[in-house]
Amino acid sequence: MSGEKLASRSIAEIMQVAWQRHVLIPAFNIAYLPMVRPVAETVKRLDSFALVEVARPDIERFDAQSYAAVRDEFERWADRGHLRLHQDHVPVIDEEGRAVDWRPLIEEAVRLGYDSVMIDGSRLPLGENIGATRAVVEMAHPSIAVEAELGAVLGHEPGPLPAYEELYRTGRGFTDVEEAERLVGESGADWLSVAIGSVHGAISGAAKDQAKVQARLNTEHLRTISERVMIPLVLHGGTGIELSCVLDAVQNGITKINVATALRQPYEACLREGRPLAEAQEAVARAVEQHVRDYRIIGSAAALAAGS
Repeated sequence: MSGEKLASRSIAEIMQVAWQRHVLIPAFNIAYLPMVRPVAETVKRLDSFALVEVARPDIERFDAQSYAAVRDEFERWADRGHLRLHQDHVPVIDEEGRAVDWRPLIEEAVRLGYDSVMIDGSRLPLGENIGATRAVVEMAHPSIAVEAELGAVLGHEPGPLPAYEELYRTGRGFTDVEEAERLVGESGADWLSVAIGSVHGAISGAAKDQAKVQARLNTEHLRTISERVMIPLVLHGGTGIELSCVLDAVQNGITKINVATALRQPYEACLREGRPLAEAQEAVARAVEQHVRDYRIIGSAAALAAGS
């Protein structure tokens, strides 16, 4: 019954209930198409709610193939009472400093029926970030939710990540509170991705197979942002963050968390070892279940369906 209720609601409505009730919604990145099935089946089996998401690096550097291919695989396996489809990280300027023709990518996701999209103008001056985000809101609303980003969650850039303790101590790249309030107020974004201590996992070279640094979160800074913007906030770079920090963050505004490395690495390890695809999929299922249990969201679909 809870799944039927959620199936009829937009992702914007579901996220709003999750934010009000401090329920975390994980978003699992699909680096390889066969990962969709174990994500969908595990989330449903645990009566949880999550997003399947795909970003440009999943397509260009791994084997998600295309936005259309992920959409087709999603429609094959997903129960919309437990899972929705999100277009992750469409940058205006990418991690290597190159301009991206972002508008056709957003238009493609809208045309394909994605439930939500993300425009990443975080490398732009604030005014340009607001303008790009507002343009996407105009393209996507009212049926498709829009995630914006402000601040620098490092890790995808070329070269080694700077020393984490120095990044955290100095607050390098942390989301500015005043700018966040202005971005949300002037753009109409539904959700905001913030930088408060997490880092992305490496997506190229030998580092992509290495364990991520254990990150922590500045909850006080998060709380200040949340009190000013009053919309669901998003945490990127979810793999490797101290669990206690994540649970505290959920009580202080974080509603969506992106998880990629924790699924991709065990899947790829199985393939490298020549094990059957079914074993790789089972490794993904175990990782999804572990996150759902750690995040204390077994049965979250019922909790979200009861909200209004």
